[in-house]
Formats: sequence, C-alpha cells, structure tokens
Amino acid sequence: MTDAPETWLTQEAFDRLQEELEDRSGPRRDTIVKRIEAAREEGDLRENGGYHAAKEEQGKNEARIRQLRQLLENARIGTPPAADGEVAQGQIVTVKLVEFDEEETFLLGSREEAATASISVYSPTSPIGAAVLGQKVGETVSYQAPNGKVFHVEILKTAPNV
Repeated sequence: MTDAPETWLTQEAFDRLQEELEDRSGPRRDTIVKRIEAAREEGDLRENGGYHAAKEEQGKNEARIRQLRQLLENARIGTPPAADGEVAQGQIVTVKLVEFDEEETFLLGSREEAATASISVYSPTSPIGAAVLGQKVGETVSYQAPNGKVFHVEILKTAPNV
C-alpha cells in the first residue's frame, strides 16, 4: 500500500470505478492501439492528425488507468466510523451559511461519488469539507474560500449516506 490517502466509497461507486478500469484496460485500450496502428499505416506521422489525436487519447486513457488503480487500491468501502453528531466522510451534512442566512445540504465524499449523487458533493479536502470534517453538530467553523473571503458555517445536522 502506498502513502496515498484512503478514499471512502460506496459499494456502488467502487463497482462503477472497477468496471471503468476494466473497460479502459481492455476494450478501450485495444481500440486506441488499433487506431494508432491504422494511422501509422497512412504514412508521414509528422502531419498525421489522426495519429496525434489517437496518441493523445492513449495518454489520457493511461493516466486515468493509473488514477483508477491507485484510487481502488486505497479505497475503503462503506463509511468511516464517527462519533455520534460528528461530521465524517460519507455523511450528509446540513450547514447554515452564516453570512447568507441560508442552509445547504451536501454529501462529504470523494468526487467519484458525485457521478451518482443527487445532491452536491464536497471533498473532505475542499475548504468547506476540511472545515467541517471532525466537527460536531452545533459548532460554528470558518473556512477561506478560493477567492480569499472567509465564511462561517454552523453545523446543523449530519446523517449517514444511506
């Protein structure tokens, strides 16, 4: 196991990513290789747009394969244990945005969960995610947005993502 951070995934997200890895490592990879071979047969590679496009697609595919392998190797299925009323990854969190007097509900999870989530998903490493992670219901925390502004959120409730 590497020093990569572990990522909590639902079983559904893990299975979906495993299927994507199998597709990218098998049929998709084979199709790209065939496109490269066909473009090579056309002659001069310096001016062969199809060849360069296929090579670029191959590079992106291989990068995604590496990303998926690392993610799946370090993935934990389920939700991390948390004390009652404490915000943890894999939970649905409702906060009050103090400056706007508005409530927002989101899933604190990985971007891989966002593909199937019906609500907003914030990473635990995002500014708001990092601010609320490990905090308790009733606490007010602050975080700095990418634009430099500081915002305050009150944690109203947290619940498992079921």
